[in-house]
Amino acid sequence: MVLLSLGSVLNANAQTTAVPSAPADLPGKGLAMHDFFYAGEGNKVMSIIKKGKIVWTYTDTTKRGEISDAVLLSNGNILFAHQFGITEIDKDKKLIWNYDAPPKTEIHTAEPIGKNKVLYIQNGNPAKMVVVDIRSGKTEFEMEMQVGNPLVTHPQFRHVSITHDGTALVAHMDMNKVCEYDDKGKVIWSVDVQSPWDAERLANGNTLITSNAKFVREVNKAGETVWEITQADLPGYKIAGFQRATRLPNGNTLVNNWVRKGDGSAAQAIEVAPDKSVFWVLRSWTSPDDLGQSTNIQILDGPPVAPENVHFGKIK
Repeated sequence: MVLLSLGSVLNANAQTTAVPSAPADLPGKGLAMHDFFYAGEGNKVMSIIKKGKIVWTYTDTTKRGEISDAVLLSNGNILFAHQFGITEIDKDKKLIWNYDAPPKTEIHTAEPIGKNKVLYIQNGNPAKMVVVDIRSGKTEFEMEMQVGNPLVTHPQFRHVSITHDGTALVAHMDMNKVCEYDDKGKVIWSVDVQSPWDAERLANGNTLITSNAKFVREVNKAGETVWEITQADLPGYKIAGFQRATRLPNGNTLVNNWVRKGDGSAAQAIEVAPDKSVFWVLRSWTSPDDLGQSTNIQILDGPPVAPENVHFGKIK
C-alpha cells in the first residue's frame, strides 16, 4: 500500500514536470521578429541578432558573477555590469575599460553618459551611486544610498536608469520602493512597489516598473497604476521572474522572463499589446541559436539610437 502511494506521487510529479512552460506554437516570427541585443545573466553570454541570425556573440569568462545589465552603444561598444565589476568592450571584443568592485560589494547596473562617463550603483555597506570619467578615472559624483539592510549586499539594487530630464530612477529592491534622484542626491519622486527590479521613465511621463514579484506596472506621477501585467494575464506561459520591461514605439511592452532552460519550452521574453494580448514570444534554446537566460533585450529596429545620449544633471 505504501509502495503504491509512493508510485502515485512519483507519477504525479512526472506528469507535472512534463507540462510545457509555454505553448508549442508561439506568436510572432521568432528570432526574425526584431533586430536586438541580448544579454543573459546566468550563462554570461551577450549576442546581437539581426534578420533572425546571431551575428555577434561574446561570453564573459570571469570566474564569478552574472551579467545583470548591458547596453549596446551607438559606436558598437558594449558596457556591462557583471556583479563583481563593470566592463566596456568594443565590437572586436577588445577591452576599453574595466572597474573591479571592491571586496564585499556588488555592481549590477551601469549606465553610460556620453562616450566617457558611467553612472553605476555599488551595493555594499555603505551602498553608493557613482559617476566616473572612464578616461581620467576621476569621480564626478558620489553619494551614499539608503538600503533596507546594509549587511546583506546582494538584494539591495539591480537597476538604475537615467531619465530624459537628467535624473536617476533607482529601484530600491530591498526597500520596496522606486526613488527618483536629482544631481544633488535629493529624492524628488518616489512610489512604493514590492521588490522593484527596474524602473524606466516613459515618454508620457509615467514610469514603467518591473517587480521581482512577477508583475510589470505602469504608474503615473501620483503613483496610481494605469496599466499592469501579471502571471494571471499570461495563461499558458510560466513566468519564473520578470526582470526588465521596455515600452516599444508601437505601444507594446516587451518583458524579459528570467527562466532556466529546463525542457526548452519556456519563453525567454514576451511582447504584449496594451490590451495584454501576446504579440511576440522569444524562445531560442537550441544550438547554434541558444541565447540562454534572458536578462536584457535592447531592440535595434528602426533608425540608429544612442543610449549614451543622456545627462545626469550637468554631467554630460
